[in-house]
Amino acid sequence: MSPKQQRGEATVDRLLTTALHVYAATGQQGFTVNAVTRASGVSLGSLYHHFGSFDGLAAALYTRCMEQLFGELTVAVTRTRTARTGVRALVRAYLRFTEEHADAALFLHASAYSGYLTAHADRIRAAKAGMLAGIVDWMRPRMAAGEIAPTPEPLIEALVIGPVAETARRWLSSTYDVDLAQAARILPDRIWRSLQPDPAPS
Repeated sequence: MSPKQQRGEATVDRLLTTALHVYAATGQQGFTVNAVTRASGVSLGSLYHHFGSFDGLAAALYTRCMEQLFGELTVAVTRTRTARTGVRALVRAYLRFTEEHADAALFLHASAYSGYLTAHADRIRAAKAGMLAGIVDWMRPRMAAGEIAPTPEPLIEALVIGPVAETARRWLSSTYDVDLAQAARILPDRIWRSLQPDPAPS
């Protein structure tokens, strides 16, 4: 990699890292292009050169946070042997990520339907599908083996990640009395039960 490319990557990383800090400190209202360029020391021209627009920066940050989350989820599930331990590990990994990387989790949950991601919705959706593929690939043979109930792939995220994502969102909002430790004790088995095959008719 040339020195110019290294400088470019360093600038991209500084902008993304700073943008996350700005969002965590000021919320959506304070998440502006001026706030990010001022805090990062990077010029507006450089930001537009790398991301095309402020919305492009926000989309890139959203994708990076997703990559971090789904990377941890995929590692957690692929280290297990059984369907039950895998689902339980995935749920706990999501809750652990929320607590240990609260800034990234907040950006993911609070920005999901924000206007500045709309222009890049297709790109974000495609990236998310690719990240979810690792989990789906882990589940598919277990469905075939009868360990997990046959489930349409679009519903896997709703059944497995939906409940824990909503729990995380409520914890991050600070307007609900949500205990992540309690959730980590209760949700893994409850979510696993929703995926178990129906008992064979007698």
